[in-house]
Amino acid sequence: MNNTYNGWTNYETWNVALWLGNDEGLYNLVRRCDDYKEVVFALLDCGITETGDGVNYNDVNIDETEMNEFISEL
Repeated sequence: MNNTYNGWTNYETWNVALWLGNDEGLYNLVRRCDDYKEVVFALLDCGITETGDGVNYNDVNIDETEMNEFISEL
């Protein structure tokens, strides 16, 4: 049984990566950050707390290691 979501750890991680990688403004913000924690702090400073689909950027289910790999590849 495949326990992943579209190749990602789970829905929350996939959804956040989808929004960060496909919205030009968010993408540009993410490229200036070193890791996912810095991304979350930057988003919160801008008053952005969740994706357009309602997933909170600091949801406990988000795989931070996987997000850091995603960010390093941008």
